[in-house]
Amino acid sequence: MRTFGFTRVLSTGTFLDSLRFRFHVARHLNVDPASVEANVLGEHGTSEVFMWSSAQVAGVRVLDALQQTGRGPEELRRSIEQEVRYANITIIEGNQASQFGIGMVSARIAEIVLRDERGVIPIGSYNPKYGVTLSMPSVLGQTGVMQILEPAMSQEERQALQRSAETLKAAVTRIQGG
Repeated sequence: MRTFGFTRVLSTGTFLDSLRFRFHVARHLNVDPASVEANVLGEHGTSEVFMWSSAQVAGVRVLDALQQTGRGPEELRRSIEQEVRYANITIIEGNQASQFGIGMVSARIAEIVLRDERGVIPIGSYNPKYGVTLSMPSVLGQTGVMQILEPAMSQEERQALQRSAETLKAAVTRIQGG
């Protein structure tokens, strides 16, 4: 949104996707989703990046914990990513509505801002390093995004995040008519 002159604009970005990622990992590990720390970054869409390298349960890498389930880690990764990417369709098919998830996330973001909690959540804001608005873990408070945190990531994740940024830049160019 910086392109249009706004400096304090943020979006729900991949916050809901990250919560869904945590839920599906927890379901496969048979643990409480609140025990899972895992984020989806970049674009809220087909180029979003699942941060497997930093996903943890009580300090244990999720990929290591998933291997103990007896299923192949690549099969589980694909399954979980598919479940998260298509959760919206599944929800609509189940109850003809999908506004509850985004409503919950929007309410939580408003609460963090109003209470100046300085919560760290993956939301969309302009990122000068990537030259576009995309979702990254961000410190959020009363003045909006106070700091963008870039987690350690694998080379594959870093390349995927760069591709996600390029996808978003291309969309901005189309919107601007150029």
